[in-house]
Amino acid sequence: MMAGAETEGVMEEIETQKKEEEQKHLDEEEEEEEEEEEGPPPGWESAVLPPPIATAEIPEMAQMVCGSCRRLLSYLRGSKHVKCSCCQTVNLVLEAYQVGQVNCNNCKLLLMYPYGAPSVRCSSCNSVTDITENNKRPPWSEQQGPIKTLSSVR
Repeated sequence: MMAGAETEGVMEEIETQKKEEEQKHLDEEEEEEEEEEEGPPPGWESAVLPPPIATAEIPEMAQMVCGSCRRLLSYLRGSKHVKCSCCQTVNLVLEAYQVGQVNCNNCKLLLMYPYGAPSVRCSSCNSVTDITENNKRPPWSEQQGPIKTLSSVR
């Protein structure tokens, strides 16, 4: 019986040591968590962004609709021709003052054409409309009126 009592005492002592070790381990974890909350980890530095690099001016972009497949095309402002990446059609780029407007004689769709063209084919119904003085609409630049300056706004 003596051996049984000694064994029980040893077992209790081992369990007590395990509990103490577990408690010690938990205390260490709590300390680590508290240290982490105090600030950034060792070796960490906030990123300092370099100043923006001065580059050449970014070219201004413009948009137009392809005359063939009607997709929206983006191009560099000032380009004279734009090739559609979808249908490969080369589109003529016109500024607002270079464009006229006329209503289609057949379907009444508003058509745009380059000034000086004697006629225009409708992209909707394929009919040809002659450009006559009574059929013309003023160009966009005239419809919008004169450009307002700071002195005219005041």
